[in-house]
Amino acid sequence: MPLPIVHHPAFTAEIPADHRFPMGKYRRLAEILSAEGLVPGGFVTPEPATADDLALAHDRAYVDAVLGLTVPKPIEREIGLPMNETVVRRAAAATGGTILAARLALETGLACNTAGGSHHARSDQGAGFCTFNDVAVAIRVLLAERRIATALVVDCDVHQGDGTAEIFDGEANVTTLSLHAERNYPVRKRRSSIDIGLPDGLGDADYLAALSGVLPGLIDRLTPDIIFYNAGVDPHRDDRLGRLSLSDAGLLSRDRMVIGAARDRGIPLAGVIGGGYGADIDAIAVRHALLHKAAAGFVD
Repeated sequence: MPLPIVHHPAFTAEIPADHRFPMGKYRRLAEILSAEGLVPGGFVTPEPATADDLALAHDRAYVDAVLGLTVPKPIEREIGLPMNETVVRRAAAATGGTILAARLALETGLACNTAGGSHHARSDQGAGFCTFNDVAVAIRVLLAERRIATALVVDCDVHQGDGTAEIFDGEANVTTLSLHAERNYPVRKRRSSIDIGLPDGLGDADYLAALSGVLPGLIDRLTPDIIFYNAGVDPHRDDRLGRLSLSDAGLLSRDRMVIGAARDRGIPLAGVIGGGYGADIDAIAVRHALLHKAAAGFVD
């Protein structure tokens, strides 16, 4: 059985061509995965997250403002994306994609979204190109459905997962691990369950050592019902917004380490792509595809 991979055309929204967010990477990622034979039966298409789903992790007033296209301009500026119909549709579809990937992971052991990882969205608003916190919503949905009792978020995006940390602050059944560049965005960090702030310029070997030093023991101690893995590629040395120095090989080793740690212990894992920035859409999409290639290697 091939790896379940979730994708929706709505993941690509309409924003100005000169916008610094590389919106074209979602379409290009899907093209790469198809060309490389990773979706022989086609992508799994999600339903958009509903307002009720979104309100499990976000204030209802904020959810209604986004869906109603009435987000105040100061918050729109913090999000960094124009709050038009296609951007809102994308946010709901990407969140629905992570919910579906999580459900599939519980059924099959492993599944990936071709979007997701919007970890700067807090309970009361979005920020940093993140409108809704898809991982937080998915966890709350699974908890509400009683499919899980505990969850672990392994966030390897180069930026701290401040929104996820804020949403689950004080909740013992959800553990958040953030491995990020200490001096990068956001300036004001939130307290995750475990934060590992890394120095600028860290390369493959030291990065992988930091990750391997915490992850296996953490999983063994928690034995969570599911792991959500944010496989942001912005730790790459060529990323426009990153401050670390990982190579393609380093990213792939990281992905294999996280996925392998889950699969070795029989714990379901849902992967989301997180951040990746720059003008070269092809290069970014190729890096994002490393997650799906790594995951496919663990599917019988």
